[in-house]
Amino acid sequence: MTIKLGIIGCSIGNGHPYSWSAIFNGYNSLAMKASGYPIISEYLDKEDWPSVRILDAKVTSIWTQDISQSKHIAKASFIENVCSSLNELEESVDAVLLARDDAENHLKFAKQFLIAGKPIYIDKPIALSMSALNELYQYQQYDGQIFTCSALRYSPDLMLNAEQKEKVGKIISISSCTPKSWAKYAVHIIEPVLNMLDVSDKPKNIKKISGFTGTSKLHVEWESGVLTTFSALGDVNKPIKISVKGDNGELDLIFKNTFISFKSALKDFISGISTGECKSPFEFNAKVVNLIERGM
Repeated sequence: MTIKLGIIGCSIGNGHPYSWSAIFNGYNSLAMKASGYPIISEYLDKEDWPSVRILDAKVTSIWTQDISQSKHIAKASFIENVCSSLNELEESVDAVLLARDDAENHLKFAKQFLIAGKPIYIDKPIALSMSALNELYQYQQYDGQIFTCSALRYSPDLMLNAEQKEKVGKIISISSCTPKSWAKYAVHIIEPVLNMLDVSDKPKNIKKISGFTGTSKLHVEWESGVLTTFSALGDVNKPIKISVKGDNGELDLIFKNTFISFKSALKDFISGISTGECKSPFEFNAKVVNLIERGM
């Protein structure tokens, strides 16, 4: 059975309604090029369509606050039903993609779908404070209903393979940086770094470092002894980068492949729906949001 997905967007500067829908449905090349997000067309055009689509789910409905925007996304990503209300969308789908990265509005849009028991993928960052995270989870009807992540958590570019782990040895420190704002982009480095630590490791000391306007830096010492640094660099043209230092050597990891990261995250969401498995544990999300809040 094909899972029917509804997508909710858009927020300023966020092209996920276009790209996420295309990964399920395929896309109209000319309409996608007119989306205002040239990078999306660039990475989609590199893939082998239609074989790369996720086949066990389809985005069938869309709602945004702007009907003309909804129609354009629908045209670009082959979405059949443009909804005039969230209620209409809720009635027509099995699960929801909340493709907005304005965390302050997540509860506003997610609440009715949580109460209705619909599985929901909430775009990153899910929340900017622990109080906001807890408020969202109080409406969760069952374990695993909420899925959230930075897709970069799934990026092979930002994972240590067996050969790299041997080269680095026991991890001593990890330094990571991302362009743009802490509020929207710190999650992109926090989640991949947490994946490199033991799941039971906990922050021992957390210190925010004051920097230039528009930048943020957070130092975290973990109970394991590993030292981590997370930096949001503001308006600079630099890649997302994670530098790992171990007792055998050092290694730089640089994020490059957007498509495989998005596809892997979306597939995991669908897998959780199909199997009933919680793919996005509250404990991990709380650890992420705690660090985001401490760096605000």
